[in-house]
Amino acid sequence: MSTEPNRITPLRVLLADDHDILRHGLKLLLEAQLDIRVIGEARTGIEAIEQTMKLTPDIVVMDISMPQMDGLEACRHIRQQKPDIQVLILTMHESEEYFLQALRIGATGYLVKKAAPADLCAALHAMAHDGAFLYPGLAKALIRAYLTPQSNQTKTPVTFSPHQSASKDLTLTLSVLTPREVEVLKLVAQGRTNQEIADQFVLSIKTVQAHRANVMEKLGLHDITHLVRFAIRHGLLPPEF
Repeated sequence: MSTEPNRITPLRVLLADDHDILRHGLKLLLEAQLDIRVIGEARTGIEAIEQTMKLTPDIVVMDISMPQMDGLEACRHIRQQKPDIQVLILTMHESEEYFLQALRIGATGYLVKKAAPADLCAALHAMAHDGAFLYPGLAKALIRAYLTPQSNQTKTPVTFSPHQSASKDLTLTLSVLTPREVEVLKLVAQGRTNQEIADQFVLSIKTVQAHRANVMEKLGLHDITHLVRFAIRHGLLPPEF
């Protein structure tokens, strides 16, 4: 029996937004992509949870302001019950408060509605390959969130995987990375997207994704927040950032 070696497995997406026109527009946009399939829709936070449990999408695209239950609370429930399902918060709120709260409850992506349509597709693809996507304009908020506690304490414990040690020399730690991977680490921590990094180094998106995956694996970092924390702790961000 013959198979199709290059057959694309679509990314399965659930849309949760109480505005029917916007949700319909998002569906048309995403289904124009060969590798994305919208498998369900929800108008409330409760419906989003119910549809997620029933359909098990790869990613839930979730608005914050919805009736019955807001998107952040729905995100919390989904991540607790189905930790393998990712949630991309798509909202009009560009405030740091919402952004940081979304990350704390388990959202793995955050995008504002004023972003270009192509940014939504890029966010979904990034989450599918890298496990996280943060709107670049809010990257500094995440960095400040980690810097602020450190400025008020003489010692702030930071948890990494078991093979990471706080006393380990930085040069030795980074020696497991190639020079290119170190540069990618710094740029990712600054909130640069895969496309921006690819453009800067004249690389393909897939090459940048491979570098990011290697960095995370070699340093034992599980997501983008751990990567940013690592970069801050070891002084890898430029002073003016």
